[in-house]
Amino acid sequence: MQYRPLGRTGIDVSLYCLGSMTWGTQNSEAEGHAQIDAALDAGVNFIDTAEMYPTTPLSAETQGRTEEVIGSWFAKSRRRDDVVLATKIVGDGYDRIRDGGPISPASIAVAVDDSLRRLQTDYIDLYQLHWPNRGTYHFRKWPIFDASGQDRAAPDDIAATLEALDKQVKAGKIRAIGLSNDSAWGTMQFLKFAEANGWPRVASIQNEYSLLCRHYDLDLAELTHHEDVGLLAWSPLAAGMLTGKYLDGAVPDGSRASINDGLSGRINPRAESPVRAYVELARAHGLHPVELALAFCAQRPFMTSIIFGATTMEQLSIALGAANITLSQDVLDAITAIYKAHPAPL
Repeated sequence: MQYRPLGRTGIDVSLYCLGSMTWGTQNSEAEGHAQIDAALDAGVNFIDTAEMYPTTPLSAETQGRTEEVIGSWFAKSRRRDDVVLATKIVGDGYDRIRDGGPISPASIAVAVDDSLRRLQTDYIDLYQLHWPNRGTYHFRKWPIFDASGQDRAAPDDIAATLEALDKQVKAGKIRAIGLSNDSAWGTMQFLKFAEANGWPRVASIQNEYSLLCRHYDLDLAELTHHEDVGLLAWSPLAAGMLTGKYLDGAVPDGSRASINDGLSGRINPRAESPVRAYVELARAHGLHPVELALAFCAQRPFMTSIIFGATTMEQLSIALGAANITLSQDVLDAITAIYKAHPAPL
């Protein structure tokens, strides 16, 4: 397992990060614990969660269960110090938590304490803003997302948020901060205010990235290079599409598509051809499609860690095996050719 620096924090995280959003619905507490044990045995030291998880499906009744699964593992294993733990506060408009209010100094104070209680720990290594108050082009909202409607006072909101996070760092409740589903402009605002006021510096940005979704290759990749704010890639398998299991309209029993119809817009006519091409490329080179998808992400120069999830131990084993694979230049060239033919399927 490779390890990479988490921004300028001095914390090193494994290149592969165990995602957890199925724990508490699709996966039981015992299954979540087994996944953590197996991942740590393979060298993973990084676990990502969020106060709104599990998401398969989302509901007010199950909100927070995933953090509770992790918390009970900490209590049982007594291995808190072996894990770099990341969690998130929901952004504006999610009405199942705190009546859908925005991220604010008050909501941060409440959310941090609630997460600490569920996680049965007294500190969070990386605390992330799940999406910005001002809105986001992520979650397949581009190219119809229109930033011209944003309030020009957004920097004031960012400054107040960062100051509140600084108080949590000084209280010892969080070690580092990160963004999620944000933009280059938003990230630079956080960096600007941090430098000017001595507040904590953004260490990472957790955005969607896969063979089918490569927005990060542009402005944010440049930002990573110059500012040491690396990518934590979520959905590197495009919600399972890159396994090939949904080709030709298939919806396997127990799969995410059987719970989330259309995978939040991912399953569409544009995606069928590139998915098939990537699956065929993997098989032509003796690779599992999961290995191709994850190894590609691992070789991107801006990657800090790849967040993968599994509902079975077999899926977990395949994903962890990708950590030992380096794609050849021939495979990378073939990926480039497929990407040029299908640049924006999602």
